[in-house]
Amino acid sequence: MSTTPAVRPPAARPPAGPAPDGPRPDRTASDRPGPDAGPHARRFGLPVATCLVMGNIVGGGIFLLPASVAPFGTISLVAFGILSLGAIALALVFGRLAGRLPRTGGPYVYARAAFGDFAGFLAAWSYWITTWVSNAALAVAAAGYLTVLFPGIGAHRWSMCLAALAVQWLPALANLAGTRYVGAVQVVSTVLKFAPLLLVAVGGLFFFDPAHLGPFRATDQSAAGAVSACAAILLFSYLGVESAAVSAGEVRDPARNVGRATLLGTLGAAAVYLLGTVSVFGLVAHDALVSSAAPFSDAVNAVFGGTWGGTLVACAAVVSMIGALTGWTLLSAQTPYAAAQDGLFPKVFQAKRRGVPVAGVLVTAVLASALTVYNYTSGTRGVFEVLVLVTTFTATVPYLLSTAAQIHFLVSGQGERVARGRLVRDGILAGLAFGFSMWLVAGSGYEAVYQGVLFLFAGVLVHAVMSARRKRAAA
Repeated sequence: MSTTPAVRPPAARPPAGPAPDGPRPDRTASDRPGPDAGPHARRFGLPVATCLVMGNIVGGGIFLLPASVAPFGTISLVAFGILSLGAIALALVFGRLAGRLPRTGGPYVYARAAFGDFAGFLAAWSYWITTWVSNAALAVAAAGYLTVLFPGIGAHRWSMCLAALAVQWLPALANLAGTRYVGAVQVVSTVLKFAPLLLVAVGGLFFFDPAHLGPFRATDQSAAGAVSACAAILLFSYLGVESAAVSAGEVRDPARNVGRATLLGTLGAAAVYLLGTVSVFGLVAHDALVSSAAPFSDAVNAVFGGTWGGTLVACAAVVSMIGALTGWTLLSAQTPYAAAQDGLFPKVFQAKRRGVPVAGVLVTAVLASALTVYNYTSGTRGVFEVLVLVTTFTATVPYLLSTAAQIHFLVSGQGERVARGRLVRDGILAGLAFGFSMWLVAGSGYEAVYQGVLFLFAGVLVHAVMSARRKRAAA
């Protein structure tokens, strides 16, 4: 499929598909920074949008991934390759959808245009839950890496809690300062965190030792069973491919650049994932890698000697997580903003300053902070871990609805007219992306799906209240 997005439809024309319940205001103008936005609001170009995608996909999990999949043997690389193809298909679908509907909100906009208000609300609600719970998890993980650099932080749980809160609020403040600073943080953090990763991923290939690889299948499972079990660990490594689509209103020429940024960011993340894992497999002996707590540190130490690899990787991990938190905080505000524009979320989420939805940033930071404090004060990690696991399901709901929306647009024949060959190609990609999204749901596990559905249905009450208020105001 060509990476050139579809031609953008006229702004005043309603999106393709059945008309949703209630009016659909044109948000194309409101998605642009207004004259009162000031110099701190700036639209993202292609490089910044690409960094946003890469930074959100590659958080802190990559620094443990090689050790997590090593017990399965090198067959885990096969699983990684299959998942990378699925993620690329999903990225291409988001690029097509952004070309059709280049508006802030991403999956919410696509689901609402295809299936109406209720489907759009479910996409926005589930995505919002994913963002603020994931932010809390990222902050807690970043605090753990900070203890490597500053051991005193780990002396007491309150010092750990304060460190996690600081890691959480610094990206929130960067967002409140304006999209100009969000873009700068994304570029700087992407460069800083990818430097050590590329050092291992590319430089490590020159010191690659095949004797370290270990068996192809290290378990008694069949090849299919091993790939599926390994995929359950790796499935969520690609969450974040939708980042540019969600912030389409802040991207220059979104009909063109969102698709390119999504594809380039996903390809970049896939390259780092695959090359990094292959290099670590070849630098660290299999038996040592299975029990390693810091595989990239061990890989650096194997190449250069000494023990400074741990400090280097800890610095990269902290920078990586702060960059990811900055991007996810922006996304957590953009989806409620788009839904509030249509009356599906409270009006307070519409307020924008310096190109950033202020209320969305603040509410997300407060909720994530409350969950972080609970994590350190409750004395039990069970509830927190369950909440984090639930997000692995809620994140897939917008993916399923988005890919279903693309299939709907293609089958209905509404919107742009395309050649038969391109129609077939887009249909195959949408089918692959839908299958990939279903695989994500299956990888969540029964408990996560069960409890995630409860979180999802809790939003039905919110939708009922907002829908009633809209109808009363219209009457």
